[in-house]
Amino acid sequence: MCGRYLLSYDLKSLIELLKNRWNIKTPYIDYYEPDYNIAPGQTVLAIYQNKDSEYLLSEFQWGYLPNWSKDLSKKMINARSESIDKKPYFRDSFHKRKCLILASGFYEWQRDKIKTPYYVGIKDNNLFSFAGIWDFHPLQPDVKTCAILTTRANSLVSPIHDRMPVMLEHDSEKDWLAIGKTDFINLFEPFNADRMRVYEVSNYVNNWRNNSKQCIEPFSNEQLKF
Repeated sequence: MCGRYLLSYDLKSLIELLKNRWNIKTPYIDYYEPDYNIAPGQTVLAIYQNKDSEYLLSEFQWGYLPNWSKDLSKKMINARSESIDKKPYFRDSFHKRKCLILASGFYEWQRDKIKTPYYVGIKDNNLFSFAGIWDFHPLQPDVKTCAILTTRANSLVSPIHDRMPVMLEHDSEKDWLAIGKTDFINLFEPFNADRMRVYEVSNYVNNWRNNSKQCIEPFSNEQLKF
């Protein structure tokens, strides 16, 4: 699963990336600040494609709610990629409303006698995206809600948890957003473990109110080797 992540790019670098990678020339995100501890229910940044095939950046609330739901409190932060085209709760958005949820890494907790937090990211620290879906409810028309797709864990993450988010390669992001496309079996494969790194972090990250670089500081000097 994915229950906490980060987007640590500085504003200038993020704007340049949005312009160069997705041709988003005027992203109105002057309010943006790096966030090292994004939790469910918070506002997140994601990219989607409109009917004119333009890429747009928007704010979303992390916690997906389908437009037909009668229970506004039943929000899902994750959706299993293996069954997303079959589950009525997610199926319509899978076909019509996909998004790229921008990220710099995520956290996972190994559950033994105690919960131990780990940071998971890409070795070159490049920004990547989670495959996401979104919707808006008629009772909350100004709020777009979203969920992160998950898949089985790769060899690096599996000692900690059996699931991980669907992380998209740069050259597959546009495939995910393509309107009308539904065959994504290759995109749902776990991200290449050789390009990733995992290390233990302190319990500081456990509290979602803690939001600083301290969240990703290694708890020990030795990187985990599985």
